[in-house]
Amino acid sequence: MAGPRDPAERCSCRNTNCVERPLRRLFEGLASGVAACPWPFVLVPLLLSGGLGAGFLFLPQRQANDIEGQFTPTWGPAKDERDFVRRHFPPDDSERFSAPRLPTEGAYASLIAVATNGTSVLEPAAWAEVLRLNATVHDAEYERLCARTAGGCASPNPLLSRWGDAGPPAPGSLRFPVNDSVFLGAALGGVETDDGRVRRARALKLMYYLREDGPEAQDSRRWLESFLQNISTRVAELRLGSIQVTYFTSLSRQQEFEGNAKSVIPLFSITYFLTITFAVISCLRSFCWVLVEAAICSAALTVSPLAGVGVDDMFIMIASWEQSSRKKEKSSVKSLLAETYAEAALSVTITTLTDVLAFFIGTWTAFPSVRSFCLYTGTAFVFCYVYTMTFFGAVLVLNHKREQENRHWLTCMRVGVGEDQAENSCLYNACCIGSCSRQPSQPEGEHPMSIFFKKYYGPFITNKWIKLLVVLLYGAYLGGSVYGCTQIREGIDLRNLANDDSYVIPYYDDDEKYFSTYGPRVMVVITESVDYWNETVRLGIESCAQNLENISYVDKNLSESWLRVYTELAKRGLININSKTDFFNNLTVLFKFRPSFEWDINKTQDAIEASRFFIQTVNVTSAVDEKNLLNQLREAAEQCSIPLKVYHPAFIYYDQYLVIVQNTVQNVAVAAGAMLVVSLLLIPNPLCCLWVTFAIASVIVGVAGFMTFWNVNLDSISMINLVICIGFSVDFSAHISYAFVASGESSANKRAIEALSLLGYPVLQGAVSTILGVVVLAAANTYIFRTFFKIMFLVILFGALHGLVFIPVFLTFFGNFGGSPHNTMSKKLEHRFRNDKDCP
Repeated sequence: MAGPRDPAERCSCRNTNCVERPLRRLFEGLASGVAACPWPFVLVPLLLSGGLGAGFLFLPQRQANDIEGQFTPTWGPAKDERDFVRRHFPPDDSERFSAPRLPTEGAYASLIAVATNGTSVLEPAAWAEVLRLNATVHDAEYERLCARTAGGCASPNPLLSRWGDAGPPAPGSLRFPVNDSVFLGAALGGVETDDGRVRRARALKLMYYLREDGPEAQDSRRWLESFLQNISTRVAELRLGSIQVTYFTSLSRQQEFEGNAKSVIPLFSITYFLTITFAVISCLRSFCWVLVEAAICSAALTVSPLAGVGVDDMFIMIASWEQSSRKKEKSSVKSLLAETYAEAALSVTITTLTDVLAFFIGTWTAFPSVRSFCLYTGTAFVFCYVYTMTFFGAVLVLNHKREQENRHWLTCMRVGVGEDQAENSCLYNACCIGSCSRQPSQPEGEHPMSIFFKKYYGPFITNKWIKLLVVLLYGAYLGGSVYGCTQIREGIDLRNLANDDSYVIPYYDDDEKYFSTYGPRVMVVITESVDYWNETVRLGIESCAQNLENISYVDKNLSESWLRVYTELAKRGLININSKTDFFNNLTVLFKFRPSFEWDINKTQDAIEASRFFIQTVNVTSAVDEKNLLNQLREAAEQCSIPLKVYHPAFIYYDQYLVIVQNTVQNVAVAAGAMLVVSLLLIPNPLCCLWVTFAIASVIVGVAGFMTFWNVNLDSISMINLVICIGFSVDFSAHISYAFVASGESSANKRAIEALSLLGYPVLQGAVSTILGVVVLAAANTYIFRTFFKIMFLVILFGALHGLVFIPVFLTFFGNFGGSPHNTMSKKLEHRFRNDKDCP
């Protein structure tokens, strides 16, 4: 405890003591209330947890697992574009189905047949097996539910509808990618051509679309579920030798994503076991209460991989309690708890406040998955804080009374007291009274790890040559981090939402290998009524179309425009379209020539409300390509004199590229600013706050850079972790730096050694406890949870590296700055993450 303060210091707000002092008094008052009447503070949290736990009964009705809803921006432009397409071009899958014209992906089952042994899928043996495969899928129930066009089911592949049982097309008879006005880029894959004619093709895709409107919609879903259950068996029964088959449905992505959580539930059980075991081993003196508190905090963080963080505050309270007990052996429990709260509560408040602020600021994102996680985990941290300040304080009081009365830790029955009790083993005392200490009030020696940091590690790290090495190491760290930041890949790959051993992974692999040359077939929608019969307007539309086709990701030879065909018919003199009446009357001629064009015009009796044409994208093979494609298309559409929108169902997911960097920078910057404000208010030293800010920036840059080297993209999942970075950066850096500036040692090196001797082991323990909370996720077979582990590991590794290596060395270069050696905060801050030195 610090000595009495003089009147000048009491009346000043120097070093922000005007904030610290009232909080200190507030916590002392709370401690007095808890010590005077502990049972309400035990029972109320238990009853509250039980009552709130009843909310799990409503969880099935409130689950939000939709991939689009969780992993795409809430206000993404593509969602508005989709709504516009739905209103003006409603699909009709009962009579005139067209897959490229759907506003959504549709309801479908897809098969990719790949010829084995490097042969062609168009060879007779492979073709015959494709027909057998098609017959297996195209059963009577599918015939009833299929999306229909021209009086029959939409063909799963244009080649089947033309050749079918007649045998495969002869080599050189097909043109590619367009044959007789039919686009084959999405039907044949791995194509080798000779002068535009197909010589061989490695793969063929079959797309079985089902109806989504009317009473058949639910039956279509059941058919798809049955398809997924039986397709493997059916394919095995065919005994195919010339082709290999992979499969996928419109339900697959969602079902696989929902299965991820179930696959990691056993891992969470291991997480809780490791966390509670670590807590018990770390503090055997009061391990029965540690067990209860750790379990409660773990319950508060259920389904969160941060259970290891939730029990850190408990360690602080135990450390302060044990220290107070040694200093005041004969004091009342009320004064012991008051001093415990006065010493530890502010440190607990600082770190909890920074963590909670980081999470709540994370709710300002456009991604619902990030909002949900941050809101849930931030709230869980609040509950852990409240339980630590109330429930755990109360059980410390009750445990103290139990020890004073020599009652058994489990049965609460009195344990016999004899003269030889002091000679009993640690195991005997732990089993009988719940304490390894021979006497509850007996002071013990300094912890071996504290001795290690004081006598060995501290002098080693402050050696001038080692400091030079550390500076060089930090330069390499910073250089690698900055380079990694320039190589960040944006966006979440949808295949990563499935388990590693899922059937969808081979399908994605085949699709990427054989069908990635041709990308989305993009709708270009004229969103307002314009005078199409005016030649100037038509020329404006054509100019806009050409600008879109000049984009490097667009093949201008594969566009499909009703207005171009209509204009060409007029140029041939077959019709007149230069007056409104003629333009409308002659549309029937166009529809006879190309019936599908009727679906591209939304017209009333005297106006065309909207129309659309299509452009074909190519070579969109990476997230960078997807981002560039979307930006270039929208930029070209905005520059057009005609009101245009570009749309494809995949753009719903591409929209994440528009906001992911902006949201990440916004959340990190705002949260870092909030952390700085909290530090300035509650940590009474400006130099300490400067180093906290430095550590936050350095750790965030390091994590963002090195996650690139670990094949982690910047997406909504990694964004969560970058927000977490901020709170943990404060945890690891604030206390080391303040212990240095508050030290009364004569030299900078000695100050660094003292700071490490006081806080090196607690920082190490905090890092270990947090790693234990997430390490099991490294064994997960899903990208989402492995990514969480990877970034959390980087956060803890770099945070501990800064706290134990970089900051102590850098602080020695500024050794002339510091504070009073008697400042009370130096003692309070040493408790963050700290287990009592008596703990084994």
